[in-house]
Amino acid sequence: MKRYLVVAVLFVLSLITYIDRVAISSAKEPIASELSLSDADMGWVFGAFALGYAIAQVPSGWFADRYGPRLALAAVVTAWSLLTSLTGAVTTLGVLVVVRFLFGMGEAGAFPGCARAFYNWLPVSERGRANGIIFSGSRLGGALAFPLLAWLIGNWGWRMAFVLLGAIGVVWAVFWLGWFRDHPDVPVAASEREAEPQTTFAQVFRSRGMALAMIQYFAGNFTFFICLSWMHPYLKEHYNLSQSEAAGYAMIPLLFGATAQWSAGFLVDAIYRSQHRAWSRRFPAMLGFILAVAGMAAVNLVQSPAAAVACFALATFGADMTISPSWAYCVDIGGKNSGAVSGSMNMIGNFGSFVSSIAFPYLYKLTGGASAYFIAAALLDVVAIVCWVGMKPESPRIRNLGNEN
Repeated sequence: MKRYLVVAVLFVLSLITYIDRVAISSAKEPIASELSLSDADMGWVFGAFALGYAIAQVPSGWFADRYGPRLALAAVVTAWSLLTSLTGAVTTLGVLVVVRFLFGMGEAGAFPGCARAFYNWLPVSERGRANGIIFSGSRLGGALAFPLLAWLIGNWGWRMAFVLLGAIGVVWAVFWLGWFRDHPDVPVAASEREAEPQTTFAQVFRSRGMALAMIQYFAGNFTFFICLSWMHPYLKEHYNLSQSEAAGYAMIPLLFGATAQWSAGFLVDAIYRSQHRAWSRRFPAMLGFILAVAGMAAVNLVQSPAAAVACFALATFGADMTISPSWAYCVDIGGKNSGAVSGSMNMIGNFGSFVSSIAFPYLYKLTGGASAYFIAAALLDVVAIVCWVGMKPESPRIRNLGNEN
């Protein structure tokens, strides 16, 4: 059925999104060497993306709601792909920061656009696994980026590597624009949509549930973003690894994250179909944050790169378990405003990414090690668990099986 093809094509989009996003971390060493950049400079380069990505979340979500995911995704993928290629032409820190900021703004529309496509095409009972599938693509893309960039840089240099990556995204955008339609020929789950909230975006944005969703997503992104920014250089420098060894290790947590996306997505839908429907979003997310706390706390206690990667993998698995329930929750409470509502959550979440990318090098310099960062991440994950305790389902369809909430 075509709705499954829609999920498959959006999975490919997610794959491309994270290959482009993680490329800058893989290319940190040659970029920093050629442009004479310090670790603090590269922290701002990483952070510029996260800041631009966060700022543009709500506008891009509104754009997808207003004009449809077909046009919205075609436009934003083309924009960020061109900026990916342009990264290969920069010659100064200032220009690199600006390009990465604009690149982040372009990528901001990816997952809110996907959320709106899922609202149009999928029934409530399939949204958990659909989110799990597309976000697993992001983790696989992130994992693939490390060896792919090592190979591209080794053969063509870092500048041409970014040009080639940008071309792939343009091809996807052209295909999407020609193939996808905003609505299926036969409307899906009309009865479910009638039972979903008919509140305005402003009403949802001001709600307690939305506030808690944004706080917990900040915590999850703070923990996860190290995998896309500082984990690779941290492993390489802290344990004196070669480029290929560091790339191999850096793939592992992201592969675990991909597994978590599928596991959590199917768990969300399985609980939704049971008598404990009201816990279908909360239980997977709370379990995920418990694992994230354990992983972040344990990484301070290990002495080998393999053990450190195992801790990162546990933390990443846990943090990624929270993604599918978070986005399903936003579609539940957002309804026809799903793009803007999910964009709002993702906006605050990516401020967490921005803070993470800036905090790591400064905390490292201040304290002489990475322990302070890992402790901060674990404490934020504890706060996120408390948030999910209070994130009771607001959709009548999810509440309707009793008093579990």
